[in-house]
Amino acid sequence: MKMIKDKQLLVGADFAGYPLKEAVTAHLRAKGWTITDVGVTAPDQEQENTDLMFHRIGLRVGAMIAEGEFERALIFCGTGMGIHIAASKCPHVHAGVVESVPAALRAITGNGVNVLAMGAFYVAPQMGCDIADAYLGAELGSGYEWWHNFYEFHKLAIDELEAFDYEEYKKNGFKLKHLGDYPLKLETKPE
Repeated sequence: MKMIKDKQLLVGADFAGYPLKEAVTAHLRAKGWTITDVGVTAPDQEQENTDLMFHRIGLRVGAMIAEGEFERALIFCGTGMGIHIAASKCPHVHAGVVESVPAALRAITGNGVNVLAMGAFYVAPQMGCDIADAYLGAELGSGYEWWHNFYEFHKLAIDELEAFDYEEYKKNGFKLKHLGDYPLKLETKPE
């Protein structure tokens, strides 16, 4: 698996996300990242290749995460929503759409997002670079060590989502089989 610690990253964008993806990947390459790009790589490319529609790129990125080829990915379309929905159809993909640095940090530290989506209609290039830096510089549980049971609570959620079987859930009257429990309450960060 190509890992974040080795500065290996998967990216994909449709034509609408292409300009933001280009700004973010140029920034990351300048910082030593190796980028594997499975989406639009030239501004007029999609017109020639309908495999580069947002949902098809999202599925391709999602599949590469699901198959264990990459640890994490960044994906881009106009809103971030459509490509995110497509990637989320693949097993083991925990995708999120963000438009700010705090949201990116929470996506990884609290939700273990392994596919992060951004929308070029809403995220300026410099903000996209800052979002990428924040996301790639954190991991599940980091940044909230002061919050009692933060890691355990969120890791349990990820584990239950990984084990989720809709048919079993339906047979069980739409009640989730708990793998454990960790109480968590909102806390104020100590000074």
